[in-house]
Order: sequence, then structure tokens, then C-alpha cells
Amino acid sequence: QVQLTESGGGLVQAGDSLRLSCSAPGGAFEMYSRAWFRQAPGQEREFLAGIDRLGATTLYADSVRGRFTIIKDRNVNTVYLQMDNLKPEDSAVYYCAAAATTMKKADGYRNWGQGTQVTVSS
Repeated sequence: QVQLTESGGGLVQAGDSLRLSCSAPGGAFEMYSRAWFRQAPGQEREFLAGIDRLGATTLYADSVRGRFTIIKDRNVNTVYLQMDNLKPEDSAVYYCAAAATTMKKADGYRNWGQGTQVTVSS
């Protein structure tokens, strides 16, 4: 089964920036919308940002609007999440997901990556 692959997580300090990548082999998921979610221990999976298949329309959660930016590079079939001014409460496992349309509900996505850990120290 073709999977999405996240990368770019790590340990950073508060105020730092990170860029996460969500890639897929060949043209897999090229015609799908993609979104970023995160899940902290003991919490539900939280929608952060989504982008349509063309990379033209974006959707953000209020909690990250203005700090996080989702971008799609169609040339390499990769979606990025640029995260600026990171806070300790941003620490979580970050997941990429794909679906026919962009939506905020996690159960609407059937295609997920394995996740990448982001830890922000104070």
C-alpha cells in the first residue's frame, strides 16, 4: 500500500522554526488534498492545516493561523508545513493525511503517514 512519508521533525527551542515535509512516491496522492494533524499524548488528533490538490486553497485551524503555513510543491509532489515561533505546547507527533477534499475531521482521511515527532523545549 502506498504511504505518505513525513520528515523534518526534531527537538527545537521555543521561538525556533521547523519545516515538515510530506512526500509520496511518484504521482501517488497527487490528485488528493492533503492536511497536517498533530497528536499529543492523551489528546485527540488535531487538525492544523490543509491544502487542495492544486495547492491553491488552504485551510487553517485558528490555533496555528499566522504561525504555520502549508505549501504544496507540485514539481516534487510534496506538501510542507512551515512552523514559526514554535511553543512548548506545539510538541506532538505530526501526521500528514490525504483525502479527496480538504476537511478538518481526522476520520475523513483514510491515508496517513507514520508521523514525525516535534518537541519544543522552553
